[in-house]
Amino acid sequence: MTELHRKYRLSSLEEPTDEMLHALMEDVAASARQSSAQAEAEKKRRLAEAASIIALRRSQRKKSLYD
Repeated sequence: MTELHRKYRLSSLEEPTDEMLHALMEDVAASARQSSAQAEAEKKRRLAEAASIIALRRSQRKKSLYD
């Protein structure tokens, strides 16, 4: 949470300035990009793990067929 978030809370009593809204939206956008990047990295990690498990099981199945 940035200093701006601490200073400003949305309420019906005060209107934010355009600069405040812009800064708040930039912070939200940055947070969303970070969250999206983390989710994408986790998805890739899980897909790689699943591919590894599948490859291992296939190689074990082939080995058992030839034994």
